[in-house]
Amino acid sequence: MDMSSIWPIAAALLGFVAIAGVGWVLVGEENTSAKATKRLGAVAADSKSETSRARSSMDNQVARRKQILQTLKQQENQDRKAKLSLESRLIQAGLSLSVRDFWIGSGILGVISIVIALLLRAPILASVGVGFAAGLGAPRWIMSNMAKGRAKKFTEEFPNAIDIIVRGIKSGLPVHDCMRLIAAESPEPLAKEFKKLMESISVGTSIDQALEKMYDRMPTSEVRFFSIVLAIQQKTGGNLAEALNNLSVVLRARKLLREKIKALSGEAVASAFIIGALPPGIGLMVTLTSPGYMNPLINDPRGHVILGIGIGMEMLGIFVMRRMINFKF
Repeated sequence: MDMSSIWPIAAALLGFVAIAGVGWVLVGEENTSAKATKRLGAVAADSKSETSRARSSMDNQVARRKQILQTLKQQENQDRKAKLSLESRLIQAGLSLSVRDFWIGSGILGVISIVIALLLRAPILASVGVGFAAGLGAPRWIMSNMAKGRAKKFTEEFPNAIDIIVRGIKSGLPVHDCMRLIAAESPEPLAKEFKKLMESISVGTSIDQALEKMYDRMPTSEVRFFSIVLAIQQKTGGNLAEALNNLSVVLRARKLLREKIKALSGEAVASAFIIGALPPGIGLMVTLTSPGYMNPLINDPRGHVILGIGIGMEMLGIFVMRRMINFKF
């Protein structure tokens, strides 16, 4: 073949390859730019979705905080009402007495105290004071101690009850069945309170109202936290087992902190008891050993003034020491 006839064909092939290469490069750049554009759009969409999710989570957190604050305010109002009612105090102490029976018993105790003081030849005013102290102070003091002891036993066993609910939920049991298990196997007064809770729910009362009644009978922070967790979980959803597990951890940490503070304040409590009991104890010992030595304080009006000032200062000191060693949780 003549070389002069091959050169036009080779030139045409080279031109075709060059044009095809340029076209492929241009088309590839367009595809790359298109892919880049799509990728940028996807990234922008992802960022928008992440922003929207972040905003929605922030809105949920704000709503949950508002719900918690509102529930805490309601519980505080209920706590104030419970402290003012004598009937609620009797219920908190676990007594089945009515308010009328309580006042009748207090009156009988006061009259008996006055009669005993008069038989011991005490002055009339002192006998009346003893009667008022025995009729009004002693029953309320006994009732308060009973309520505190009952609340202490309940608080010690309450984290174990929450652990039972957590394990039951994780194993697939409903919350009501877990509460029935607590009512059947827990010690008193925890079992009694959960029995009343399940009785209220079984007659058609909502769990929020049943927990409110339980809080009226046992106004402790632990019951308040428990009711708040269940109320928020019902309204906003979430993992109830995890929330109750966190609550159990918090309650056990509160118990450890309470015991630590009790140990640290033990010296101050002992000092308060010694300082408070020292003046009346010394006065009683001096009266028994030397009766005439205390006669000026008892028979002389100026001694009455001195005794009144001393008793007032003693009460003030006891009040100040009580405020110093009393810690609330």
